Amino acid sequence: MNTTELQRIKQRYNIVGNSDGLNHALDVALQVAPTDLSVLIIGESGVGKEIIPRVIHDNSPRKREKYFAINCGSIPEGTIDSELFGHEKGAFTGAIGESEGYFGIANKGTIFLDEVGELPMATQARLLRVLETGEYIRVGGQEIRKTDVRIVAATNVNMRKAISEGRFREDLFYRLNTIPIQMPALRDRGNDIILLFRLFAMQMAEKYHLPKITLTEEAKQVMLQYKWPGNVRQLKNITEQMSVLSEKREIDLEGLLKYIPRDPSSTQLATIGYTDEKHSYENEREILYKILYELRGNVSDLRRDMNSLRKQLDEARGLAGAAGFQNIPYEESSTSVSIPNAPMHPAKVHTSSTPIYQVETPHTQPEEVIAEEINEPESLNLNDLGRQMVVKALERNGGNRKKAAQELGISDRTLYRRIKQYGLDSNK
Repeated sequence: MNTTELQRIKQRYNIVGNSDGLNHALDVALQVAPTDLSVLIIGESGVGKEIIPRVIHDNSPRKREKYFAINCGSIPEGTIDSELFGHEKGAFTGAIGESEGYFGIANKGTIFLDEVGELPMATQARLLRVLETGEYIRVGGQEIRKTDVRIVAATNVNMRKAISEGRFREDLFYRLNTIPIQMPALRDRGNDIILLFRLFAMQMAEKYHLPKITLTEEAKQVMLQYKWPGNVRQLKNITEQMSVLSEKREIDLEGLLKYIPRDPSSTQLATIGYTDEKHSYENEREILYKILYELRGNVSDLRRDMNSLRKQLDEARGLAGAAGFQNIPYEESSTSVSIPNAPMHPAKVHTSSTPIYQVETPHTQPEEVIAEEINEPESLNLNDLGRQMVVKALERNGGNRKKAAQELGISDRTLYRRIKQYGLDSNK
């Protein structure tokens, strides 16, 4: 391992850290750079895998040629073949012209395939052919094309598991894995965590003209013990948050725990500004669920009541021959129902515990209109209500069905039907 060369590379690419794992990864990259061997970079998300292919390309004979970094996970499955290998005119909807694709444009150069484990199986077969023969065919084409491209790939997927599950071709894995490079997780880099924190804090201070933040010794120990599930990317985000949001510029343990969990072995992410480790949102969640269930029950009950009331009103409307009901006041335990088109007279509102339904009946003389009270101890029975209305109308008109029908606002035939229905033939 050439220490001088490593320091030069670190300065050129702004790489901070002196851990053995990082130094080994950079050393392997420098050794393999002069060759054309395929390289597979393995490491967790956020460890900085993207710097290795740049180091390899810039220190290789291809450094004056083109370099493309492609995130395989961000390209839709339906277009990734076209993106990588190009397409002919009219090969698919929207293909209004020809496309060279990355493998055509990057000829003699280097292509970095990030998240290569996300490639579809069909694309993996095409990629394997390029690696073995340098040949490929455009989408929708028949002509075999040649390319001389060096492939550097990276993945955070467990490739052995992906192969066993049939999600990745084993032969392609061995072609890509000619030279493996393992990038260490941030939790395995020791004091590099503090060095990176200082770098990010300095960058924030210079960029936004803020006082630079520092760590107390106690806070440094917590930083070193934390597992950093998001690796360098997470450390940078937390440093930026503290630089902007912290009132104190020297971050102590209490201030640090607002951004990372108190448990050093935990890999969960902390909520900004939250310090009470005993607090849980389970109770709040249960309360919200309970409220939602109660609301849903109330809505269902209301819908059922409205449907029942609508049915009752429709039956009463058919009985009275009216166009609709109006003025249905509700007052605690009393309910008043008024038949429309009748002279509107004030009706006494009862407030007793027994519901009282007041029915105003039409008459030729407004001053003779009276409010008949029908006491229903339990619930409204529309059949009883209709029967009593018919009986009262017949009594007031001396049994004259024609006049009774006119008073009720219905036809003679309808009244006759009601009389038969209610068994009032004896009242003729």
